Amino acid sequence: MEVSNHTTSTLSRSNSRTSSNSELEKELIDLEISGTINKSSTLKKRISSSRTPAKKAKRIRFYRNGDRFYSGSIIPVSGERYRSFDSLTEDLTRLLEDSVTLTGAIRTIYTLEGKKIEKLEDLEDGKSYVCSCNNEGFKKIDYSTTNNSNSAAKNVNRLSRLIRPLSPIKNGSNGTTPLKEISSVVHPRLVTLIRNGVKPRKILRLLLNKRNSPTYDHVLQAITQCVKLDTGCVRKVFTLTGAPVLKLADFFGEEDVFFAYGNERVGNDDFELEPEERKTIQSNKKTLRSNTTRTGPKPKMPIKSHNDTFVCVDETLLNGVVSPDSLPLELQSKYTLGSIIGDGNFAVVLKLKDRSTNVEHALKIIDKSKCSGKGHYLAAEIRVMKKLNHPYIIQLIQDIETMNNMYLVLELVRGGDLFDAITRVTRFSENQSKIMMKHLASAMSYMHALSIVHRDIKPENLLVELDKDGNVVLLKLGDFGLACEVTEPLLSVCGTPTYVAPEILMETGYGVKIDVWAAGIILYILLCGFPPFVSPDNQQEQLFDAILNGFFDFPAPYWNNIGDSVRDLIINMLQSDPELRFSSEDILDHPWLTSNVVDDTRDPNGTA
Repeated sequence: MEVSNHTTSTLSRSNSRTSSNSELEKELIDLEISGTINKSSTLKKRISSSRTPAKKAKRIRFYRNGDRFYSGSIIPVSGERYRSFDSLTEDLTRLLEDSVTLTGAIRTIYTLEGKKIEKLEDLEDGKSYVCSCNNEGFKKIDYSTTNNSNSAAKNVNRLSRLIRPLSPIKNGSNGTTPLKEISSVVHPRLVTLIRNGVKPRKILRLLLNKRNSPTYDHVLQAITQCVKLDTGCVRKVFTLTGAPVLKLADFFGEEDVFFAYGNERVGNDDFELEPEERKTIQSNKKTLRSNTTRTGPKPKMPIKSHNDTFVCVDETLLNGVVSPDSLPLELQSKYTLGSIIGDGNFAVVLKLKDRSTNVEHALKIIDKSKCSGKGHYLAAEIRVMKKLNHPYIIQLIQDIETMNNMYLVLELVRGGDLFDAITRVTRFSENQSKIMMKHLASAMSYMHALSIVHRDIKPENLLVELDKDGNVVLLKLGDFGLACEVTEPLLSVCGTPTYVAPEILMETGYGVKIDVWAAGIILYILLCGFPPFVSPDNQQEQLFDAILNGFFDFPAPYWNNIGDSVRDLIINMLQSDPELRFSSEDILDHPWLTSNVVDDTRDPNGTA
């Protein structure tokens, strides 16, 4: 993990301060154990008399944001030990990275209800708090239940060191797992679990990733929570062939089906699958390759919908005129108004040049009279955009509201939107698709960490910049008209039909992973030129049935010579069950995006 020189020096001071306190406490304990209680009391008096009278340290438990497996660390917090709030967060970074996987330095502390703590005095003795890295939003889970269940598991079903093998990548005096080695072993993947019991046994699926599986013990805890054995903790795991799983890397190798046991004895016929069990396992898997050949006409991209952030059109085709005098005085004095570059149902977009810097921007003028009944969407769009600052998200520079209009000064992306790029190119190489998916996943990961869901990710809302050869070098996410903050499952049915996730259609409640589904549809389109779920008769009901069914293929000749790795990523992004679907962080961790090797040998004409 990279830290600045300032942070390093502060950590060093914090380490020395913590070390000296620990040595004093250890000295007192050793004196009492050896029977020199009187000397210990004298030493305690001497120590306390040499110090300035201070309040007793608060004993506080700190959890890791969103980690349902970490039972928390209790540390004493006092004004003597920590001179500032920043010194506490720096020390927490050092302490927690020994136990959990951190995505950066601890920056924010929340109460268990999600209220942000601003200063040391706000911390209460005996209470619990949640530590968050960088710009992560508060993740609401029952941390106290997590702690109790983990404690019970440790006391009642503690794994014996003779039975429980240590992860082979654990090393060092403190037994922690180096983050560098975790990164090289753990990657997001779905595994199938066979729960020990009476045949036919229960078959379950579990998504493993760096958040829940940084160590071997964490994987066992995740499997325990998933399969819920009658005997308690999962203590033994085997592959389909009956080989014991003894190290972390075994969960991320070729095998993806595992038997889960507690203390029960393993029988000779336990690893023989019944036909019903085998059928269930096979039905859960989607094959990477398909020999099916698409018959009939090639499916087409859906008709382009309005993009009110930016529309790539020929400027000469637009006859609308906006007078500079009609703009608010604040805009007139700062910017020079340019030509119209796009229009939508209720907005028009123009070029705008900063008079002092000559930097061009986009000006989105929204007619409030056409937004009747949708004012809350407009307010949410502006509120969300003000919170966002990311290289792959369109930046809101300024917003001004008048009686009739809303004026948004936005970052200008010159290449137009992705829909028009797909229309021109039809299909992109794996290399080009990888660049775009990295940028989109990075933007989504940032948003989702802030508990913000976009709800309308589609090619029309993705803006691209091209190099002189026409290759995409940058992708940015725009149009946050449907975006909102997620504090509980959402029920509003919204979005664009081709990209809508099944949980929206089922109206069972949804969260940020609907964006991942939409991104999976887009990645599929980038590589072959049409979406995975289509309606032969262009009927919306048929399209929704196909999405709810969840089955799709990679038909020839359009998918010939496209690598297995990207197919695997698409399959995991288009999991119908949101619990099993990749998160935006999982996309970034997938081998297809982390590897520089691309097995893209496809004929540019699209034939095998």
